[in-house]
Amino acid sequence: MVELHLPVMEKEVLAHLVHHRDGVYVDATVGDGGHAEAICRSIAPEGQLVGLDWDEAALERARERLAGSSGQVKLVHADYTDIETVLGEAGFSGVDGILIDLGASTLQLMDPERGFSFHQGGDLDMRMDRRLPVTAKEIINTYSAADLAGIFYKFGEERWSKRIAARILQEREQAGPITDSAQLAEVVKEAIPARYRRSGGHPARRVFQALRLAVNRELDNLEQVLPQAVRCLAPGGRLCIIAYHSLEDRLVKNYFRSRTGQCSCPPGKPCVCDKKAELKILTSKAVKPSKEEVTANPRARSARLRAAERLANQGRKEGE
Repeated sequence: MVELHLPVMEKEVLAHLVHHRDGVYVDATVGDGGHAEAICRSIAPEGQLVGLDWDEAALERARERLAGSSGQVKLVHADYTDIETVLGEAGFSGVDGILIDLGASTLQLMDPERGFSFHQGGDLDMRMDRRLPVTAKEIINTYSAADLAGIFYKFGEERWSKRIAARILQEREQAGPITDSAQLAEVVKEAIPARYRRSGGHPARRVFQALRLAVNRELDNLEQVLPQAVRCLAPGGRLCIIAYHSLEDRLVKNYFRSRTGQCSCPPGKPCVCDKKAELKILTSKAVKPSKEEVTANPRARSARLRAAERLANQGRKEGE
């Protein structure tokens, strides 16, 4: 039997998300259904759960896992950036809670056919949704050194981005296309000075993170979904987001702050924030997993949970 992905910070998510047991909740990244299963246990039989995922294989695993709650659950093969359309077509004008878990599942990361892992060989794909047009293989083998370095630095905060990009182009010229994830991991490792390979995890970790974000347009998608998710909430509805690296977490933190009337603009710059309070932040700082959870599930160690509640009497703004 396939070992399913463990839901991260399950207790913390439920504590911040579920506030009406007979309400309507959305797991916008349902994955293998771990969080969705926990939500179904926490709500009344009259409650409902809508689950979205852009990975069809993950959605099928969730369908099997949630079979016992099928009367409460509606699963949709869709990107979370389509959440407003999906909920509108399903007839939900305002939901009581939305969860967005931005991490990839263990099964996705360890499947060699997906190319996410720098620990094993596999096709260098990295698409969460196989319908997406661009693969990591195409980026690695067709982009210029400047463009590759830009991706590694912007999305991976990789200090050796230029050296790594130059080494990739050298490998392409001398040995041909780079098509395997283990091959790419070795090229990246060779590009980083030996004394800097000894700390901070695998030398290719940041490059693989950057490629995954670029292939799946994850930061762009997050920027798109945040205002949609807020609009989909009923007054008092909760939005919970789990991020796994600083770029995502910073984006969520700044967006939440901008919708509370607080200024999130850089110091010395003109303020462009909307002073109209639309959200109340429920987490004064990011919630982290407990030491016990990290011991049991090391992949949870970088998770950060932020939650906010939509204020009452906040109608849609023109143009939203």
